[in-house]
Amino acid sequence: MSRLSAKLGELKKLIEDSGLDAREELERLETKINAASKTETVWKHVELARHPERPYALDYIGRIFDGFIELHGDRAFGDDPSIVGGLAFLGSRPVTVLANQKGRSLKENVLRNHGMANPEGYRKALRLAKEAEKFHRPIITLVDTAGAYPGLGAEERGIGAAIACNLRDFSRILTPVICVVIGEGGSGGALGLCVGDKIYMLENAIYSVISPEGGASILLRDATKAKDAAAMLRITSRDLLDFKVINGVIPEPPGGAHTDPDAAAKTIKDILVRDLDDLCERNPAVLVRYRNQKIRTIGHWNETLERA
Repeated sequence: MSRLSAKLGELKKLIEDSGLDAREELERLETKINAASKTETVWKHVELARHPERPYALDYIGRIFDGFIELHGDRAFGDDPSIVGGLAFLGSRPVTVLANQKGRSLKENVLRNHGMANPEGYRKALRLAKEAEKFHRPIITLVDTAGAYPGLGAEERGIGAAIACNLRDFSRILTPVICVVIGEGGSGGALGLCVGDKIYMLENAIYSVISPEGGASILLRDATKAKDAAAMLRITSRDLLDFKVINGVIPEPPGGAHTDPDAAAKTIKDILVRDLDDLCERNPAVLVRYRNQKIRTIGHWNETLERA
């Protein structure tokens, strides 16, 4: 893209020197180049969010928290390894940690179902969240999933209802909740763990109603146009901050979180400690009220009608 911009600059100078009037053509060409540049920039975020060496939830948990004890099962069907949850300490403060977990090897990905949760995963998360509420422990969620698992078994066991229950109950749970999108935030699969008082995204994370490939297939009728769909969907952390869906963007080390996982984890930890020092001093009922107000304002916009 830099070469194209340089060529455009040369063309502008040539037109100015020749005295030709080609402003409209130049503007159209510049618009196309800027659009292509934005598309490539957005796709770099997608690639970094999916980078095979990017830290996953357990990588961060081991670096941010102390004494993590994983708990299992939804007390109804079974345990879902694609969602991990348990007790830990953030400094001296006891917390409950909930997270999507992907796998790196083939064996791990089969175990973790590529980070795509079944209904029992969301029910396990809700069970642990209600336990945290009972014992006045704040909740930290780390979100990283391409989406909920769309398999037949998941549908039979009520994947839609499980996610809906999490949306409802996390919105009114009487304890502080902080959510961090660390990689992919895919549709309802991410929303099942992403309702909180504070929602953050890592700089190169993405968060969207559908994957770029899915959006390209449905909206553009061509799955090969995933890059264009990614730009159209506005899925980057800066986009979500502009839309006020999230509270902040957490910077990553140069080149992405995988280049220095320790530094990325320290940045996340500092923000969690800072926010919990504030949130834990507030009345839980007040937190719930503001949490719901924030949820209800997402997606609102003002439309001005021009009169002829």
